[in-house]
Amino acid sequence: MQSRRLGAQGPLVSAIGLGCMGMSDAYGPADRDESIATIHAALDAGITLIDTGDYYGMGHNEMLIAEALAGRDRALISVKFGALRGPDRSWLGMDTRPAAVKNFAAYTLRRLKTDHIDIYRPGRLDPTIPIEDTVGAIAELIEAGHVRYIGLSEVGAATIRRAHAVHPIADLQIEYSLISRGIEDDILPACRELGIGITAYGVLARGLISGYWSKDRPVAPGDFRSFGPRFSGANLDHNLTLVEALRDVAGAKGATVAEIAIAWVLSRGPDIVPLIGARRRDRLAEALTALERKLGDDDLAEIERAVPPGAAAGTRYAAEQMAHLDSERGRAGG
Repeated sequence: MQSRRLGAQGPLVSAIGLGCMGMSDAYGPADRDESIATIHAALDAGITLIDTGDYYGMGHNEMLIAEALAGRDRALISVKFGALRGPDRSWLGMDTRPAAVKNFAAYTLRRLKTDHIDIYRPGRLDPTIPIEDTVGAIAELIEAGHVRYIGLSEVGAATIRRAHAVHPIADLQIEYSLISRGIEDDILPACRELGIGITAYGVLARGLISGYWSKDRPVAPGDFRSFGPRFSGANLDHNLTLVEALRDVAGAKGATVAEIAIAWVLSRGPDIVPLIGARRRDRLAEALTALERKLGDDDLAEIERAVPPGAAAGTRYAAEQMAHLDSERGRAGG
């Protein structure tokens, strides 16, 4: 397994990480045994970075990971916190007050059955709490030995700078793919200036550019993609034409669409670690083959002709969610 460092002062991790949200939330029912087997397969393949959120399945995801890691060499675990959920699985906002930060961490440590969290980050910016207060509370957890590194998620360049001034930030977790390239304008340059790594989620745009999605595909109950602008109506029709163009490029190279899409993200720099949200071993195995795909300048030009920057139709979240993303503040779209 290839390795990459998360920022100038962060940990050395596998070049691809495993995102576990779909094993508990967002995409409809998941198979518990297959989820655990997928985590085991990731560890066996050399993946050392596992990503979760304490609100994925209201703690279920952390307990699933703890079960999967029992008796195994410990992986590095990245945890997002702060989102508030209701008994009906609704989203009730964010809470990143210093006291809440420590409270969330205490529950996470118990659910993960560990004495420390490797990377701890607010899942979104809480507009009511200065980021300096939130980062300061995590820094106190570091001093106490409960956390190793601080990360951020879905925040803009100005917030990144304010947070980094309080305590070094290891990495920013943010969506980045062939059809979600907004970070290239100012967020990615700011991170590189400050020595902050990127853990890129949504590298297959929630399956849209995996090569397996079709407009006739049924959406499982509880799958949030049924509300996604990029998966709806004329937007979906347009976006699938981009996928077909990418399929032609991939086919000429003897690769799958997913392999090329992941290899493209890997090619964007050694400071970027894609998170693969695989719920099944076969999809994980396909993702891992992207590590062997070396894309030259001609390959990259061909890929970008198939999927030019800004070519996707629809934003990456619905309008209400987009309005709450600090990373999208002042942007025309996602």
